[in-house]
Amino acid sequence: MPRLPRGGAMNKVSRRGFLALVNRVILAISGLMGMAGLWRFLSYAPQPVNPVEFDLGPASDYPPGSRTVVHQARAILIHTPSGFSALSTICPHLGCEVIEIESQYRCPCHGSRFNLLGEVIQGPAGESLRPLRVQEMNDGTLVLYTH
Repeated sequence: MPRLPRGGAMNKVSRRGFLALVNRVILAISGLMGMAGLWRFLSYAPQPVNPVEFDLGPASDYPPGSRTVVHQARAILIHTPSGFSALSTICPHLGCEVIEIESQYRCPCHGSRFNLLGEVIQGPAGESLRPLRVQEMNDGTLVLYTH
């Protein structure tokens, strides 16, 4: 029968070994927390916008061929020969506001690019800019719906 060493313990952990184990546990927990934060950042989904209406005034204020940024609605009003349309200026990637530069819409946060129709030219955005509804009222005013 094997004999136990004095003190009755078969495996004693040295101080150095204990500190090394604590260090590994802390590093593992820190790594997991960092990965969780990175996952949360990369999987961001913008919250749906509450339905809001914006009175844009008379349609005659927007000549054919115009592209007007409506800052309070975070939208671009477009007047084409076929009528009015609008695009959201909120980038579908992480919710930053795109700006028009050199006949493109560009996201200043992560570099996504969209053509003038709002279609993705360059990622990381995987979706086009969201189209918005514009309605011309009987009195000739325009209403923009951002829902």
